[in-house]
Amino acid sequence: MTAVDSRPAAGPAPGQDQWSPGDRVKGFVALTKPRIIELLLITTVPVMFLAEQGVPDLWLVVATCLGGYLSAGGANALNMYIDRDIDALMERTRQRPLITGVVRPGECLAFGLALAVISTAWFGLTVNWVSAALSLGALLFYVVVYTMLLKRRTAQNIVWGGIAGCLPVFIGWSSVTGTLSWAAVALFLVMFFWTPPHYWPLSMKVKDDYARVGVPMLPVIAANTVVARQIVAYSWVMVAVSLTLWPLGYTGWFYPVVAALAGGWWLWEAHALQARARAGLRGAKLKEMRLFHWSITYVSVLFLAVAIDPFLR
Repeated sequence: MTAVDSRPAAGPAPGQDQWSPGDRVKGFVALTKPRIIELLLITTVPVMFLAEQGVPDLWLVVATCLGGYLSAGGANALNMYIDRDIDALMERTRQRPLITGVVRPGECLAFGLALAVISTAWFGLTVNWVSAALSLGALLFYVVVYTMLLKRRTAQNIVWGGIAGCLPVFIGWSSVTGTLSWAAVALFLVMFFWTPPHYWPLSMKVKDDYARVGVPMLPVIAANTVVARQIVAYSWVMVAVSLTLWPLGYTGWFYPVVAALAGGWWLWEAHALQARARAGLRGAKLKEMRLFHWSITYVSVLFLAVAIDPFLR
């Protein structure tokens, strides 16, 4: 599948002078994709509680969250810079700052690179250099491996590109301990197996957008039944991995109970989507966004249980 190679002009968009200073500030904030970063912080802070087996130092939490926001924000800005050609052609991305013209491409590139440098230095100087290396690694993986190498070339883009979104678990643990552990590895794998069944339902919803710009997301190149089968397979592995924290000795009774209940509901939704796909339902009747929305709730509930469990042991 051939990717689009035409790009919007690099100069100022027509009528750019109309943007107020407030519009410009909002545009730069939008480059960081705040809603996505919220999800990343949800997987970072609870892991700090688990690593500390209680309440971590408040300043450390603030420093880690700020560093994580800056790092992820830089990665997202660079992603928008690289993808500005296809963003201009996709319905769900046409209002991004580079497409509306509120931010120029050169400004976006400089902004993303600046955040990458500042976030790495911030982590190293206020948290530790292990976390700094991990944050820089996550940024480079998302920008280079996912955005530049995988996204437009393979349907496995989300599977392997999603590793960048798993690294905040390592950052949360290392910020407290300066090292990693099997608990961090287990939660990293939960997020690894969570990412495809989280994103594929959304891709099913907007697959025409991806097809238009030549991005081979799995729902673009495979039937809904195939995608749903993959979603179910990844979901079972994800739930199984989520339960390993207890036998590994890192949690008490509370976390595995929550993980089992939340995981059971996830599997119900995944199998229901597969049943609808097998029945040939399409459009609104497929209800693929039910699993997408639940996936966000699931990861929030699961990691909240991670943070609460140390207080109930």
